Amino acid sequence: MSGVPLRVLSYNVHGLRDDRAALTELVRELAPDVVVVQEAPRRWRWRHKCAALADDFGMVVAAGGLPSLGNLLLVSLRVRVHETWCLRYPLTPGRHLRGAAFARCSVRDGRFTVSGSHLATDPAERPDQAACWKQALSAVEGPLIAGGDLNEGPGGGAWRTVADGLVDTGARGGAALTFPATLPRQRLDGLFVSPDIEVVRYEVVDSDAARRASDHLPVLADLTLPPD
Repeated sequence: MSGVPLRVLSYNVHGLRDDRAALTELVRELAPDVVVVQEAPRRWRWRHKCAALADDFGMVVAAGGLPSLGNLLLVSLRVRVHETWCLRYPLTPGRHLRGAAFARCSVRDGRFTVSGSHLATDPAERPDQAACWKQALSAVEGPLIAGGDLNEGPGGGAWRTVADGLVDTGARGGAALTFPATLPRQRLDGLFVSPDIEVVRYEVVDSDAARRASDHLPVLADLTLPPD
């Protein structure tokens, strides 16, 4: 039996501080089944703002927002959400509180769990957050998709922690850089899948709209889920 196609986008939207029209145009044109958002609304009226962002994209909220400290999972109507939960990392006094969002989903006869996180800019704080997220990811059974802004590249320890045992969707053939969007110099944004998920296509979306929409370029992957 053939697998189930799934299009996933991982995107740091820079707190929605850039060109909202360009952001909406870009995501709608890419038509993902799942969007893993970093820097989504997490404060005053966050539910309304997250729902409005989902509506802009023609999607619905699966999980996240304030409970996961600005990580947000959006899905198309093609995706059914069965269970959601959020994780908060231990707070370092004086630092930014961070976390992760999780959703257990299905599409047609394929099941998967998706998670998103945004790790610290502080290199002293980041490894413990990566280990905490990795522990939660390792507890997930079945096909897994994890997307995030790791605030470091593939050579970093936190990146290696998250990627361990997973497939880096952008590893084949040398992945494009993602930050800053106007003149990318670093690959900070990763999308990882469990080995039972086939990576059909990977792309860092670099277009005029992408450069106006956020300070990060989005990461797009076409995947094939194993049939349930």
